[in-house]
Amino acid sequence: MTTPTTPTTAPPSAPSDALADVTVLMPAYNGQADVERTLASFRERAAVHVLLVDDGSDPPIVAPALPNVTVEILRMPRNGGIERALQAGIEALASRGCKYAARIDAGDLAAPERLARQRAYLEAHPNVAGVGMWTQVVTREGEPLFMLRPATEPAEIRRLRFFRSQLVHPAMMLRVDAVRAVGNYRVAYPAAEDLDLFLRLMERYDCANLPELGLYYEANPDGISATKRRRQIVSTIRLGMRYFNARNVYDWLGLAKNLLHLVTPYGWLHRMKRVLFAARTA
Repeated sequence: MTTPTTPTTAPPSAPSDALADVTVLMPAYNGQADVERTLASFRERAAVHVLLVDDGSDPPIVAPALPNVTVEILRMPRNGGIERALQAGIEALASRGCKYAARIDAGDLAAPERLARQRAYLEAHPNVAGVGMWTQVVTREGEPLFMLRPATEPAEIRRLRFFRSQLVHPAMMLRVDAVRAVGNYRVAYPAAEDLDLFLRLMERYDCANLPELGLYYEANPDGISATKRRRQIVSTIRLGMRYFNARNVYDWLGLAKNLLHLVTPYGWLHRMKRVLFAARTA
């Protein structure tokens, strides 16, 4: 996948250990080439540390040799799903004293200096448990489809949480201690483990987004949003009912939208999204 050229303003020069308390957390099941492409996309002035959770791949994933990137592999005994892989990854990071976990998925690409920008924000905002970034959705060939520009402020993210995805999971940097304080990733809401975690985090902390490009998200027909779509929507509806606020009109609209998604073919929905986002950015 070819990374689109995007202008960016680099932060001040950082020492080589400036990201020592940050670890990229990436679960993966097979897909060696996607893993290598994703990890090679990191462009930081400091050394990048990665914990790759191999979720029972066959053959096992091999850590690529990359300049400025150190990769540790945590191998799961069998394929247990992304929820368990992330749960194990967070526990492993906590045992190593890691402060921040930066999520990314195999196949996605990081924008330059993403980690430094997110870390700086979290250091300056101690009550924020997770910070995301705006995301460019692309095809596997790298062609841009549409841009995701979610709300940046915690109050707006809470208000719109069920109406439209406000926190792009693979673009997030999370405080490890906060994730563990609310119970870590769980398997209770299959294929919606990210929304489940974010909702629990927002009961005790804030979540925010930087209004800057941080991730190129690959629209993958074999990804969870496509292959486990019905399970994901059902889990999202259950979460919507669990946290439903009758005084928030966007909770009502979100429930109606997810019920509509339940009966709408994925291909048609994806085409409609492309048209709507293109119209918004025209």
